[in-house]
Amino acid sequence: MREVLGASPARALFDIPAIIAVQNFKGGVGKSTVTCHLAHYFAVQGYRVLVVDCDSQATTTTLFGFNPHFNIAREETLYPYLSIDPTQADLLYAVKSTPWPNVDLIPSNLELFDVEYELAAAGSDGQSVLAARFRKLKQGLADLARNYDVVLLDPPPALGTISLAVMQAANALLVPLAATTPDFCSTVQFLSMMNQVLQQLAHAGIEVEYSFLRLICSKFDSNDPSHAMVRTIMEQSFGPALLPVPILESAEISHAAMRMMTIYELERPIGTPKTHKRCRANLDEAMGQIEQLVRQGWGRVEPAREEDLLRVA
Repeated sequence: MREVLGASPARALFDIPAIIAVQNFKGGVGKSTVTCHLAHYFAVQGYRVLVVDCDSQATTTTLFGFNPHFNIAREETLYPYLSIDPTQADLLYAVKSTPWPNVDLIPSNLELFDVEYELAAAGSDGQSVLAARFRKLKQGLADLARNYDVVLLDPPPALGTISLAVMQAANALLVPLAATTPDFCSTVQFLSMMNQVLQQLAHAGIEVEYSFLRLICSKFDSNDPSHAMVRTIMEQSFGPALLPVPILESAEISHAAMRMMTIYELERPIGTPKTHKRCRANLDEAMGQIEQLVRQGWGRVEPAREEDLLRVA
């Protein structure tokens, strides 16, 4: 209907596609869940989306309906493109269609981890091989992104060569974190480590530039006083870099995940209609914050003022 009516929100020809890395070195923060819901949210709005699963655990691949052990071969992942002896010159070979007509996926499986071993071994002989692979992933994704509005990257929850390559290839960074003390402390360490890594990359001649860097609180239980306390500390520590609307903890998200689905895929509520409606409304608002940041980069939305963000928070 959007195509027929000419109502697509797609970027203009010369707008730069948003290549967003959803990254945190702490596992269990809902990184893959955020990635999949964000992809489906953008799809519902009418954007063309590419999801790239860069994590050998392949949670995102599984949530899109592919069994990484039986449906995905190593030759269908990033491996043939990033390995020391590449057999592919671009990433078109890896792009798969999904049940969503405007969402494509580059899947992953456990064998993608071989890239970590190969690049780590190559790095011991010199940094030139690593730098070349970093630039290669960035160029490959930039070439693919011409056919999309938004590219979402789901890297491993660890500081490895693939994670570094993803951080360098992205032009925006979204950091999910749960409202618990361990997650908060881990994220502070992640940001400190990331700052050091970016400085080292810049020293090696590898420039990294983000149009935006934001943190989003995930799995937030508004009825838990400890969550409220930690979120207050987050607001004081991160200021406007923390998105004002958190993703609420909901049984509906868990029930959908058990069926390898997101909320946007459910044809009817699994729990009560009230719970489903509240969960969907929250996700639309939380994901909408990121859509606004993307559209700001295209000059479609006026940037929000810092005072307004702090007032909302």
